[in-house]
Amino acid sequence: MKFKTIIWLTIFSIAMGFMESAVVIYLRELYYPDGFHFPLVPLDPGIGLVEIFREAATIIMLIGVGILSAKTTALRLSYFIFCFAIWDLFYYFFLFVFLGWPQSLFTWDILFLIPVPWVGPVLTPLIVSLTMILLSLSIMHFQRMGLDTRLKVKEWGLFSAGSFVIILSFIWDYWEYIRGKKLSEIVYPLSDQQNLFSNMVDYVPVDFNWPLFVAGETILLYAIIIFIRRINHEYREMDSIAFIY
Repeated sequence: MKFKTIIWLTIFSIAMGFMESAVVIYLRELYYPDGFHFPLVPLDPGIGLVEIFREAATIIMLIGVGILSAKTTALRLSYFIFCFAIWDLFYYFFLFVFLGWPQSLFTWDILFLIPVPWVGPVLTPLIVSLTMILLSLSIMHFQRMGLDTRLKVKEWGLFSAGSFVIILSFIWDYWEYIRGKKLSEIVYPLSDQQNLFSNMVDYVPVDFNWPLFVAGETILLYAIIIFIRRINHEYREMDSIAFIY
């Protein structure tokens, strides 16, 4: 791991954050001239399809830069989540600079569209991003020391569970809204016959599931602690053996 690589990954992620915010600024100028708000304005099928594939392309680009920048799976993972976190933080930074939005950290935002809309206060993705940076820097630090940073099965399980619970908290309010609608009224986002968000014309998020989110964050932080403690323990054992010999 080279410091120069981290610098360029950071620059790349900030640039991606700006590009993402620029696209959103254009969309809001077109569809929300009076300012972004819920309920969401339906997008015509063509624009909606492009928007969904744009989100998928963003994730693919972040995964790609992680794969191309590292040789080990652990370091690739750390680079991916590091870039993802920096991109997300600067996405909101640039929106605030150019639009003065969000008005507060508790302003609701639509976070993702795949496979269903994710919504939550702006504070929540920022917290997740900081958690991702903590994990990625931990992996990078131990990798620089020449230690084996591969995640164990238990750690993978905890990270997967924590991520799942957090995602569930993001779709919880939307799911509660959808439960009150008839099945025939639910439109799959990629449908070429319906506008994107046409089944959300009266949806205004009101109740974020904070207990679920906190539970997911707690699992992730616990997994990071377990990972750091394990690597430190293995390092001390290696140091002790080297001292004996």
